[in-house]
Amino acid sequence: MADNKDKMLFSEFPPISTQEWDAKIRTDLKGADYDKKLVWRPIEGFKVQPYYRSENLENLPFMESLPGEYPYLRGNKKDNNSWFIRQDIDVKDFAEANKKALNVLGRGVDSLGFNIDESVELTKANVETLLNDIHVECIELNISAGSNSAKFIEFLTAIAKDRGVALDALRGSVNIDPLGTIAIKGGLCVTVEEGFDFLADTLKATKDLVNFRVLSVNGRYFNNAGASIVQELAFALSMGAEYLSMLTEKGLTVEEIASTLRFNFAVGSSYFMEMAKFRAGRMLWSKVLEAYGCKSKEAAKMNVHAETSLWNKTVYDPYVNMLRTQTEAMSATLAGVDSFTVMPFDTAFAESTEFSERIARNQQILLKEESYFDKIADPAGGSYYIENLTASIAEEAWNLFLAVDEKGGFLKAFVGGFIQNEIKTTAQKRDMNVANRREIFLGTTQFPNFNEKLGEIDTDVFTPFVLEAEVKIAEPLTIYRGAMAFEEMRYKTDLLAKRPKAFMLTIGNLNMRKARAQFACNFFACAGFEVVDNNGFSTIEEGVKAAKAANADIVVLCSSDEEYETLATEALDMLKDDAILVVAGAPACMEELKNNGVGNFINVKTNVLEELKRYQSLLEI
Repeated sequence: MADNKDKMLFSEFPPISTQEWDAKIRTDLKGADYDKKLVWRPIEGFKVQPYYRSENLENLPFMESLPGEYPYLRGNKKDNNSWFIRQDIDVKDFAEANKKALNVLGRGVDSLGFNIDESVELTKANVETLLNDIHVECIELNISAGSNSAKFIEFLTAIAKDRGVALDALRGSVNIDPLGTIAIKGGLCVTVEEGFDFLADTLKATKDLVNFRVLSVNGRYFNNAGASIVQELAFALSMGAEYLSMLTEKGLTVEEIASTLRFNFAVGSSYFMEMAKFRAGRMLWSKVLEAYGCKSKEAAKMNVHAETSLWNKTVYDPYVNMLRTQTEAMSATLAGVDSFTVMPFDTAFAESTEFSERIARNQQILLKEESYFDKIADPAGGSYYIENLTASIAEEAWNLFLAVDEKGGFLKAFVGGFIQNEIKTTAQKRDMNVANRREIFLGTTQFPNFNEKLGEIDTDVFTPFVLEAEVKIAEPLTIYRGAMAFEEMRYKTDLLAKRPKAFMLTIGNLNMRKARAQFACNFFACAGFEVVDNNGFSTIEEGVKAAKAANADIVVLCSSDEEYETLATEALDMLKDDAILVVAGAPACMEELKNNGVGNFINVKTNVLEELKRYQSLLEI
């Protein structure tokens, strides 16, 4: 044993070269195309290889950087990965909001977000009520108050002085983002020039709040409009660069602007890609600041708040949203964000409950207190896969950033429609991927809860979210959820007194009929249809008789391709007009069957959304 203790792990195995691995893989593929079978092409526009090795790190320029060191790809902190756990509170009544804030602060939250509607009167007394008994110097405080944001800062500063709290002890942010407002509204309530004058004056007036981020870049809007990870990052960087350009012209230094700027991103379900996004973003932002002549490496740190995406959340089977938000929280926190909000699982369709908010808080607390995600700086560092994803995202995002810059910067590119068109193109691709189930919403577009039925619900949850500005200068982004079309289609079924019934006529080859019956059950359940599976019938006559006895609206023939040639025509003749016959699969004899009157087929290449809508139409739903 003593002789073996110093041996390297696996030293008895000879090293295998990449060429040898590839040769073995191609042999196992038996002539199939390597790229088509194994290389992933995400919507971000680059190729992801099936595996990476240490040699894939050799030419990456950032591998020598360390956590807490410029260009901050590995995070802003040297010794840990801590972040603020944030919960947002909608403020309608200041006293009630204060009561809720004190409650959640005692339950693990150390960052508060107050969303104050512009219609609510804002006075110093109201702000004092909101902050009563809250030690503002001990937490992070984040405000979204629209046109009242500057007024809130004024009141907060006065209250801090009254309490004897040093202004540099105040940490947090104010969501002042004229470009973001233009992105989601198409304009402002004033001219762009007036908006930036107001912003410059606000930044100058709050220069003593050195740890308060007064200027926001809301990249999350692009995410929730269906943009890719590359687009969200590139357009957010373009917004940041636009602020640098416009505010330096108004007398502020690059360092002053960068030190007060916070990026707000949304996080989707692409676990490793999202992790790489934040790492790439920090590096690229330092590169932007370098180009603008930033002399302070401390100011070059990208301050990031992230929140779970709205785009991928569903109304049906809503508890699956918890799984989505948990992986999103893991991506963002492992990537080193400064603060994070887990949106409650029911946010997409209802006012959050005490239960859903508690779960959302605990999802982050679990990552800190039980999984120790806050202990290690840049846990992803050195991962062959994530490092290469980081490099690919950085390259694609930088190229898109430069394309926006060539069009005169963010504002000109947005007013000209370039940014909207880029996002629309991607969103349409994603919508088609959802319709074809290449992008899955578990519980909605795949493996739905067969027995779930929504009660009365505000149908606005199925409607894209579009705002209009008072002074419109551009087409606004459309905020929507990717599952909306499926949900709206299924809800039409839910409103019926009796659900349509899809009956599986399973016959013949055991393996094929079971596999196709499972596929067809999931297929029709996505529209809220009642599905009836069966173990198998000896004859078509027996199956058709059972289907008629069950009052089936749709009969799905589930068998093997070879058997369809005779069984499908036989079933059609027996059913007549009593039910719609559907064949599960894409048999070679499809054209012949169509010539014989069999016109309905479902398979893995079917546009699920459009086909289910067609069946609803045939059933006059």
